[in-house]
Amino acid sequence: MSLSLIFGRDDPARTRFVVSPLFETMAALRVLLEPQRQKYHLPWLDAVRPEVEQLDLWPLLVLSPRRGWTPDFLNPAPAGPGTDIAAQLAVVRATAPEQVAHEIERSLTQRSGAAVPPDAWRLLDDPAASRGLLADLLEQCWRLLIAPHWPRLRELLDADVAFRTQTLAGYGLERVLADLHPRAHWTGRAIVIDGFEPGRCLLSGAGLLLMPSVFLWPSLAPVTDPPAQPALAYPARGIAELWQPSRTGQSEALARLLGRTRAALLESLAEPASTHTLARRHGLAASTVSEHLSALRDARLVTGRRHRHAVMYQQTRLGADLAGAG
Repeated sequence: MSLSLIFGRDDPARTRFVVSPLFETMAALRVLLEPQRQKYHLPWLDAVRPEVEQLDLWPLLVLSPRRGWTPDFLNPAPAGPGTDIAAQLAVVRATAPEQVAHEIERSLTQRSGAAVPPDAWRLLDDPAASRGLLADLLEQCWRLLIAPHWPRLRELLDADVAFRTQTLAGYGLERVLADLHPRAHWTGRAIVIDGFEPGRCLLSGAGLLLMPSVFLWPSLAPVTDPPAQPALAYPARGIAELWQPSRTGQSEALARLLGRTRAALLESLAEPASTHTLARRHGLAASTVSEHLSALRDARLVTGRRHRHAVMYQQTRLGADLAGAG
């Protein structure tokens, strides 16, 4: 079974990357429910567990079935690169009650596995009130679960976009689309996604929003139904090092060669990261990280590239070989 997102003549030019704070909030809630998604996020789970216990999440969770359809109005597409959580929540709160009712009913009926809790049908009694309840819960989840960690999450998402934008410049959109996920295949005119209900979505000039996600792994999440803009959320690169740097078989030898701090920083830079990200990740002062990065850059083991308001550092080919990532 597979879903095909079919490109027309104008769709490649209208395909772009976006970062969605609200999508990350919803995806983070799924991590709480699905153990297979928790592998890389245990430090985050430990940190947010007290906050989770404060929240009555059943209205959101019942509309986010493991096998089924989640309402699109809970994840409005970002209007542009500067869209923040407040703007997205405003869109949720402005959704027409008729659309809210239609999408809630679809979510409660188009699912398999666990039965729908009887209380869930009350969400259809007053769609406008349910819309407000869901928006308020999303805002609480963002404030308690995501906002304290957003700088780290945002930098990883931006690093993914920077990497794929660089791939786009060097190799074209075909390479970018073919490298999103093992279950997504580019045919020359469509992205075919395995493991979904059979279907065809004609982009029809709307283009495709590509959304990296920290919490989505190992899944993909296509959005194909009007009035939502066609989108495809995919796992961002580098989540294995999000909460703690990974180590390789060469870590000890590298530490003896460079010193433990510089070796750890070099290993962390398999994916792009800023000075402040590295400082938070390793518990160091930003000035200390900057000093070590300068030495690594002088040795041609890392390189820096400006991205928006920060300089993102990454291993050079020599640095990757030395760190055992090549």
